[in-house]
Amino acid sequence: MTRTELHGWNLTPSQAITLQRELAGAIVTTGEVSHVRFIGGADISVPRGSRTARTAIVILGYPGLELIEVKSLVSELNFPYIPGLLSFREAPPILELFAKLHNKPDLLVVDGQGIAHPRRLGIASHLGLWLDIPTIGCAKSRLCGTHDELGTEAGSRTGLKDGEEVIGEVFRSRAGSKPLYISSGHKISLENSVQWIISSTRGYRLPETSRLAHLAAGGNLRSPEYILDVLESAVP
Repeated sequence: MTRTELHGWNLTPSQAITLQRELAGAIVTTGEVSHVRFIGGADISVPRGSRTARTAIVILGYPGLELIEVKSLVSELNFPYIPGLLSFREAPPILELFAKLHNKPDLLVVDGQGIAHPRRLGIASHLGLWLDIPTIGCAKSRLCGTHDELGTEAGSRTGLKDGEEVIGEVFRSRAGSKPLYISSGHKISLENSVQWIISSTRGYRLPETSRLAHLAAGGNLRSPEYILDVLESAVP
């Protein structure tokens, strides 16, 4: 279940920007998440030029990272694509899907920004406020900020700054691959966020939460329960 609604979603872009500034003050960027049974990943796939999206959430067991649950839905997006306002486009279907989960995550990794955002309220932070759980932003591209040159070897890290403020970490998970942009979403520190992404990575560029959520959002990952049902129905 999601918590009591924070606000409505029928907003203009200017109203959304004002709301982001108001909500940013409630974000908590401290805390260590240490006891995790389930870790989740959320992603959305939107075909180019379409307003229809497939939203997916995967739940993995921790520490084995075995796939526990997959939920997805196809829905219309009711807010235009505007950089910096992604949560007003993509958070509503994620929240709808989250309410249908059988296994609620203790920590959620979101394909998008946490506080590494011009107004310090990316989609991971926004979702963290709604769900009242620790969230991490793990983005494939940078929205704002600058950083020093990053080493080419796997495990290279450097701070992402907006002026003098550290807003995230740039992390190369695999040699030769593009870096990830990690930031606190809500109720977790930056260093702890980075450690969770590192501990959830298994040789791919993306952590397993994001990699499997991306596959599910593309319609390429079935729920473990579905696979079991198919196997059992095939037994004579």
